[in-house]
Amino acid sequence: MSAQSPTKDTGAADDGHAGDALHQFISFAIGDDQYGVDIMAVREIKGWSQINPLPGQPDYMRGVLNLRGAMVPIVDLRCRFGQGMTEATPLHVVIVTQISGRPIGLLADQVLDIVDVEPTRIQPVPRIAEAAQADFLSGLVNIDSGMVALIDLPRLLTVSMADGASLETGARHAAA
Repeated sequence: MSAQSPTKDTGAADDGHAGDALHQFISFAIGDDQYGVDIMAVREIKGWSQINPLPGQPDYMRGVLNLRGAMVPIVDLRCRFGQGMTEATPLHVVIVTQISGRPIGLLADQVLDIVDVEPTRIQPVPRIAEAAQADFLSGLVNIDSGMVALIDLPRLLTVSMADGASLETGARHAAA
């Protein structure tokens, strides 16, 4: 993973808040699609390892991972986005994030890069139809390697799918 320098000239006026000029995201792949999450929410990135499934959870809730004594719920993002279950291999990654004070793991194909983005370059997600997937996207940004869809992590947990289940409930039970 390579990091771009956050000190590059963004063209913004210097008002004493130079660090506020860019938002940083971790970009990752799910199939041919690129997604991103706020770098400040990411706690660690680890390779895929065996998890313990929990009964009665939505399909996208793969189970929990014991991470140094903490039970971390694992969300299969491919499944959450309605693209079927991920056939996880040792090449897949778990991006451990902190959401509402709790660790949540996101299963992805691979981590791509750290992306620096000027807030003005983040475009709204077009709302053509009512789609659960679009409800937890916070914006779109074009970068050299393509378009990155930015995930609103708290909404990823609370937006209900057609079956009425949400990860918020499952995560609460897993943490108990």
